[in-house]
Amino acid sequence: MRTSLHKVLAVGFVAALVASGCGSERSESGTTAPEKGFAADALIGVALPSKTSENWVLAGDLFTNGLKEAGFQSDVQYAGASTTVADQQAQITAMITKGAKVIVIGATDAAQLSTQVGQAKQSGAVVVAYDRLITNTPDVDYYIAFDNFKVGQLQGQALLDGMKSRKATGPWTIELFSGSPDDNNSGVFFNGAMDVLKPLIDRGEVVVGSGQTDVKQTATQGWKAENAQSRMDSLLNSTYAGDKTLDGVLSPNDTLARAIITSIKGAGKPIPIVTGQDSEVESVKSIMAGEQYSTINKDTRKLVTETVNMVKTLQAGNQPTVNDTKSYDNGVKVVPAYLLPPIIVTKANATEAYADDPKLSPLTK
Repeated sequence: MRTSLHKVLAVGFVAALVASGCGSERSESGTTAPEKGFAADALIGVALPSKTSENWVLAGDLFTNGLKEAGFQSDVQYAGASTTVADQQAQITAMITKGAKVIVIGATDAAQLSTQVGQAKQSGAVVVAYDRLITNTPDVDYYIAFDNFKVGQLQGQALLDGMKSRKATGPWTIELFSGSPDDNNSGVFFNGAMDVLKPLIDRGEVVVGSGQTDVKQTATQGWKAENAQSRMDSLLNSTYAGDKTLDGVLSPNDTLARAIITSIKGAGKPIPIVTGQDSEVESVKSIMAGEQYSTINKDTRKLVTETVNMVKTLQAGNQPTVNDTKSYDNGVKVVPAYLLPPIIVTKANATEAYADDPKLSPLTK
């Protein structure tokens, strides 16, 4: 079942479920609203990873403007482009020193922030994990994200649907890509997709041509396009020489999808069904042109708005709304989560999916 998988996969390994759920009640680690709230013009820290996708860039702007409109002071920071987490650790420490009352963290490395998160809690700040769950610490109060396991399921189903639209029956030959191993979401996306694909792989209806089916084998360090393109080049040379057909590629996001397509086109091969995520402009164009097959619409505007609403609730001294108190075990505790629904987008429904998005709607006409 999905919920039991979530409990295990949120941290990428089998972890015992914390015995009691956290809801609007105080947890053992102190998950709660500040008893009397805090000043309406308090400082709110937002620590985001490097600008690896359009959505992270947009999130920073939205947080800056949204917190200002709500009356707060804000300190919105991006980690540098390096592969280390040191930038973000230092930024969180600085936010604590400045007296931030809430620190929202889009983790650069989910497993290496426990010291800083602990210090934030000791200072009296509320810690909100944004988009990426922070692992191995009892000091995360809330998690807010789109339902990332569902994202993976949607990607897996889109891959199947796309391949069936071209060839009604299998076996279909595919390759699997996953995100950066230091991003907790990578395993969640991958395992959501495998929840759909693995039964067919076990029955021989779907064949992974290279045999690389483990998340470690399929990882793309840093979510970097060049790393995905290089791996796809290698797969094409080693497994798809001659006339061997590749029917589909599971790509976890749009940046990697475009890199995979570039590799395949460079090899003179037909473009297979390729999935994605994030609704990036160039990928929406690619979908409308009939190259990339699908993406996922996770409207950053909605996610930031809900996060700012959570901060406003905390400021008033109240408990934020959560809608999942069982699924996100970070290895130490089950973190109360507020999850938004993701939407699969193909050429067939792009006009409807982006109807209220001023940036993307014109691309679907």
